[in-house]
Amino acid sequence: MNLIQYLSTIGRLWNSYDGSSISRFISLSGSHISNRNLHVEDAENLVSRYVKSPLDDVINAHLRTLYYMHESPPNFSDAYKCQMACVQAVVKLLQELKEENWCLPIMYVTCMDLRLLALKCETLDQGAKRGHLMEKAAECLMSCFRICAGDSRTEVKDTKRIGMLHLVNQMFKVYFRINKLHLCKPLIRAIDSLSFKDQFPISQQITYKYFVGRKAMYDSDYKTSDEYLSFAFNHCPTKYWKNKRLILIYLVPVKMLLGHMPLKETMEKFKVPQFYELATALKQGNVRNFDEVMQKYEAFFIDTGIYIIVEKLKIIAYRNLFKKVYLILQTHQIDLQNFLNALQFVGEEDITMDETHCIVANLIAEGKLKGYISYQHNKLVVSKQTSPFPNLSAIAGN
Repeated sequence: MNLIQYLSTIGRLWNSYDGSSISRFISLSGSHISNRNLHVEDAENLVSRYVKSPLDDVINAHLRTLYYMHESPPNFSDAYKCQMACVQAVVKLLQELKEENWCLPIMYVTCMDLRLLALKCETLDQGAKRGHLMEKAAECLMSCFRICAGDSRTEVKDTKRIGMLHLVNQMFKVYFRINKLHLCKPLIRAIDSLSFKDQFPISQQITYKYFVGRKAMYDSDYKTSDEYLSFAFNHCPTKYWKNKRLILIYLVPVKMLLGHMPLKETMEKFKVPQFYELATALKQGNVRNFDEVMQKYEAFFIDTGIYIIVEKLKIIAYRNLFKKVYLILQTHQIDLQNFLNALQFVGEEDITMDETHCIVANLIAEGKLKGYISYQHNKLVVSKQTSPFPNLSAIAGN
């Protein structure tokens, strides 16, 4: 295919209102990108002959992007700038086609390519400080989002609002990358307010639930995180094993914080034995073993961004250890020296009575232990009628 054939094809598809096919011809992962006939820096005169406005500006920017991507060596910095111009041209295209949404696939592919090019530039360190290009890309995507969100039509088959979730997912990927999760909140509010939010493609819903679930996890809203991440995991097709494993890495710690320990078979299936080893230490109340597992897999927990979340599980190890002390003694007035002895027995050799008091006080404050400390007698006093160690999932539901 030479350049004229390429442009003629796009012009014909435009006249047929075939946004999906056009998107394949302007995707940076399309088969046409290796065609040297299309690596043209300036083809405006030729483009204007075969492609109508407002699509012509999109095609001009796309061809320039291909040109810079295939220089020797590739100039991804200039390619990024051209792709930015491409998305800005798409913004104008969306504005002109006020009553139509068949063009949304064009928006999808150009916006995704902009994010990927920004990531490529920052990975190669071409031209800007970390996060700057990604953030600029997100601002450009936001321009498309505003147009889609501003469409007042309510029918899903007609409204541009059906394109909102794709853009939100792209922006989520940027905000999580540059660690600006607070920018996700208005986007979540916008999607949750849509009457047809359950009618988006399931693949987009899975991605959305995954990111919202992760944000809820960082916000310590574990019930919401469990709900969203569970949806993502259960609806993600089995063939996408890597994606299911990625979801599971965030879902399992949340489940554990809610008192649900993982099965060994599931952890082995998805190659995350770290969590089963943690769960074993938690169930035993073995604080020393918990610390050893944390140290053993420290790099994994840090790289996946869950170290602080997993570290919060230690309080459950304390709870389970103290529960064993309670079950052995079978009394509603427990000398705190018994808890100190138990902590020393499982390897906390340097722990003091004051630190033991703090652990018990934290358990009481978090609702994981019902009772009060009698400092005068150095005892924990618990109810005779009800269990002083309520179910963890019940606590999370309060």
